[in-house]
Amino acid sequence: MSVLGFLGLFVAALVAGIVNSVAGGGSLISFPTLVALGQPAILANATNTAALWPGTLSSAIAYRRDTALDRDLLLTLLLPSMAGGLLGAVVLVITPPALFDRVVPFLVLFATALFAMRDTISRWTGAAAHAEEHVTTGGKVWGFLFQLFVATYGGYFGAGIGILMLGSLSVMGLRDIHRMNGLKTILGTLINVIAFAFFAIKGLVVWHLAGLMAVGAILGGWIGARTAKRIDQRLIRAFVIAIGLGVSAWLFLKI
Repeated sequence: MSVLGFLGLFVAALVAGIVNSVAGGGSLISFPTLVALGQPAILANATNTAALWPGTLSSAIAYRRDTALDRDLLLTLLLPSMAGGLLGAVVLVITPPALFDRVVPFLVLFATALFAMRDTISRWTGAAAHAEEHVTTGGKVWGFLFQLFVATYGGYFGAGIGILMLGSLSVMGLRDIHRMNGLKTILGTLINVIAFAFFAIKGLVVWHLAGLMAVGAILGGWIGARTAKRIDQRLIRAFVIAIGLGVSAWLFLKI
């Protein structure tokens, strides 16, 4: 890979880290960059997972004050996050590369659609409301089951899990977007760490690329979490949607 390619990969990871901490959907930028630079789809997916979890971890640290009141809820969602992350990673490893190549365009398009519809999802789930926060026992049961689904999808591919988790947390009764973002980044980090460990054991991580991207993702995650309240999310949303649609079209043409 040329110096320009390494630089492009670093910038893609940096932007992905910022987008993940502010809105979610950063993999729509970093994963296609790896594919465009010649990495097979499964290796690109595993390497992207390895690279981005340090960025979500840095965001989680920055959001730590916002999650201080939600420790019981966090503990409820830890087990399905770990189990689902591992299950999704196992399914990816046993998926034939040719089949995954055919599935990837649909996954990217699905993640892009989730991102584009996040305001609509917020209205459906009540995330845009400003009612008093209250998480019932039923809400915790729903959250446990849905988090298992989200984590499985996340271990398999990952793009869009932040949006799914925000919708789930809002249905459970949370309203403060910063508290939800804090929980989302912690759970997303856990899902990706579990999947990353499995991918590493299976030898699917391209380490020198993952290391370079991790530096960019950490920096981006910290910047995004620190500036989330000042960034115009409409511009970020339009940028990510455009990238996602363009990448989807490109991947469909490659099939």
